[in-house]
Formats: sequence, structure tokens, C-alpha cells
Amino acid sequence: MTSWVGRTAAEIAAAVREKRATPRDVVAEHLARIERLDGRVGAFRVVRAEAALAEADEVASRPDLAELPLAGVPVAVKDNLAVRGEANRVGSAATPEAPAAEDHVTVARLRAAGAVVVGLTNVPELCVFGTTEGVHGTARNPWDLTRTAGGSSGGSGAAVAAGFVPLALGNDGMGSLRIPAANCGLVTIKPGHGVVPAGISDGDWFGMSENGPLATTVEDARLMLAVLADTDPEAVRPSEPAMRRIAVSLRSPLAGVTVTRPWTTAARDAAGVLIKAGHQVRRADPPYPLSLSTTSLTHWTAGTAVDAQDLDRRLLTRRTRVHAAVGRRFVGRVRAGDSRERLRRRMEPFFAEYDVLLTPALARRSPKSVAWHERGWLANVLANTNYSPLTPPWNLTGWPAMSVPFGTLPSGAPTAVQLVGRPGSEAVLLEVARQLEELHPWQRTAPLD
Repeated sequence: MTSWVGRTAAEIAAAVREKRATPRDVVAEHLARIERLDGRVGAFRVVRAEAALAEADEVASRPDLAELPLAGVPVAVKDNLAVRGEANRVGSAATPEAPAAEDHVTVARLRAAGAVVVGLTNVPELCVFGTTEGVHGTARNPWDLTRTAGGSSGGSGAAVAAGFVPLALGNDGMGSLRIPAANCGLVTIKPGHGVVPAGISDGDWFGMSENGPLATTVEDARLMLAVLADTDPEAVRPSEPAMRRIAVSLRSPLAGVTVTRPWTTAARDAAGVLIKAGHQVRRADPPYPLSLSTTSLTHWTAGTAVDAQDLDRRLLTRRTRVHAAVGRRFVGRVRAGDSRERLRRRMEPFFAEYDVLLTPALARRSPKSVAWHERGWLANVLANTNYSPLTPPWNLTGWPAMSVPFGTLPSGAPTAVQLVGRPGSEAVLLEVARQLEELHPWQRTAPLD
């Protein structure tokens, strides 16, 4: 009997389209793995076992089965996007328990493509922080269960890395796709602004948040991005590989934060691979402004203030209450200000010279998996800032950025690099990532068994 757990989304969809596998068998096998192992990992808030099997049967009966790009593929959805019939809790006790009447547009697109939603994944409260724990559960890194999976798409990242699903839907407002992907050895792309519908919470954190895929291969990430963007998969593939001008930067964008050796080593080694692939690679640092720390903090906290404004603050955890209170004083300034546009203008000459920026994805390994939601606000902010300073600039600009697995920590957990490009360069980033994958392949799922 063929096992579908651990297979790629592309492989599963091809088998279902060709009737070498049924959606029910594929989904049932993944549900069995979730039931057996998720107690250790904590990826899911809700597992939709009965509903998912029924939806798998519906996919099998579709007259367009042979054309579905994600036919029968089990997917997980981050618990800040609406799934019809399920409550959208966003990691909080303060959010409504009423089930959603309709799917979020990205969920609807996944289902239209033949995917089956097996569950909703854990997030930190209101998706604020880069660690995932709270009243609904704790998501741990399947490669090192003593460490957090990251956040805020931590449950989605853990679900894919554990082999519970081949694909998961998440989103990224200050690194919330790239952080768990880097921790958990996954491929992700935060698309540029407007490529994929957002509609995340109230105002998408002033337009900084983007929905995107978490996958174990570049091809699966490309396939899911095409579905989310409602475009032909070939639209996110360059017509042919080309030599790219690539800048390598090892420094933190935030003053006072250092990048540790395993992560700088990953970037250096990835640069070496790309040189051998024929790219023009140079050491060069983007012109990060000294004000970047302040700009990041004001936007981060103000986004939370907007999301929390209609919730009962007594039901929020202390770190979230403080984060929102800090942000309330900045909401007006963020809405009226031009700091993001000034950052874009400052970065444009650099990206006119270079096609791609290569950096470490993170500055250090992820924090321990402890009850961060019970700790103080400052402790959380410092932990987040010290380990993930490299992701926020590209939410502020609204430009595409990826995390790609490359290398390992002494513990055996993955390290990763970040690829950043100018607006509209998603296909270029995916092609560079594909070359890294081809020339330096990674282990796709964590050895939990």
C-alpha cells in the first residue's frame, strides 16, 4: 500500500487526478498521523476529521477532478482566516465563538482547487508575537520539541514540518510566515502587496500583512501561491533561468541586534552555492535607516491596537493588552505618516542595482517553548526582536520575501536564508530558491516517528 504522508502536494494531486489515489484515503492517512502525533507538537486548535472526510468525498465526485491543481491535497489553515462552519478564534479568549458563515477568499480558492481543509492551526493571541502559545494551545518545533515553532503562523508551520499536511495557509505581518518556516525547515513566500488577497483582521496591519503558503518544496510553494493569487502556475515561473545580481548581507537591520554564527554561516554557504550556479554575488548591505527600529515598533503595536479595539480587554493576556495600549498612541501617526514610503524610496536604488537580496532568515535559534503568553510584555518584545530582526523591513516596504531552508543548528534543527526582491519579483525569488533546493537539498519533514 502506498503511503501518502510525506509526499508533496504536487505528487498527491497528480495521483488523485489520475485516480491512483482517492481523496478520502489521502486525507484519512494524514488525519491518522495528526491523531497519533499532534499531542506532542500542538499544531492544531481544531481538527475537522469528520468534515474533512466528507469534503474529500465531495472532491472525488467533482466532474472537474482531472483539472484540479490541488486535487485531494490536505491543507491546514491559520486560525485568523475564516473557515466556513468553524469559529475564528485568533488565539484568544476574547474573540467570538460563533462559526464563520463563509470561507475567507483564500480558503475558498484552495477548496475550489481541490484542497481539503483538515483543521485550523494554533496562533499566538491576535497573531502578535513570533512564538505560538496561549489559551488554545502551544505549537512546538517538530525538529526540536523544546523550542517554539515560531509565530504567528506557528501552528501552520509545525503542521507541515511534522508531515500532518503537505501545505498550510498562513500570513505574514512582520515575519509571521518566514519565522516559523525558518524554524521548521520549510519554504514560504510572503508575496508582494496586492498579489494575494489579504483581508486579515481589521485593515491588514495597515496593509503590511499578506497571505501565503507554507510547504516543504519550492514547487509546492509555487503551486499554492498560484492558487492563492488565482493565476496560472506558469505565471510565477520565469520563462528561463537567468544570471541574477545577488547582494549578500549578514548584518541585522536593527541597531544593537547581532546575528549569530549558524545563521551567518547559512547565508555565506548559500551565497557560495549561488556563485557556482552562475549568479553574480556580492557582499552589500541595504541602506537600513537608524529609524527602522522605531518604525517597526510603532507599526507592530498600532496594528495590534486596531485589532483589539472591539474586544473585551479583560479577556486578553497581559502582553497583548500592553502591546495594544502602547500602539494606541501611534495609530494616528501610522495612518497619516509616510515612513513606509520613505523606506521604499531609500531602498529602491539598492534594488535597482541588485535583483535579489540574500540574508540570514533569523538571527538566532527560536526561544524555548514556554508559556510566553504568561510573561511580561518587555520580555516578549525583546525575545522577538533579538531572534527575528531581519523580516520586518519587507512588510514595511510591501515587497516579496522568502524563507528557504539551508543548513542546520548543532541540535539538528534547520537554519534558513531569506530572499528579498523588488515588487513583482515573486517568480525570480522562486527560481533562485529552486536552484538552492536543487543544489543543496534539505530533509523535508521532521523525524518524529
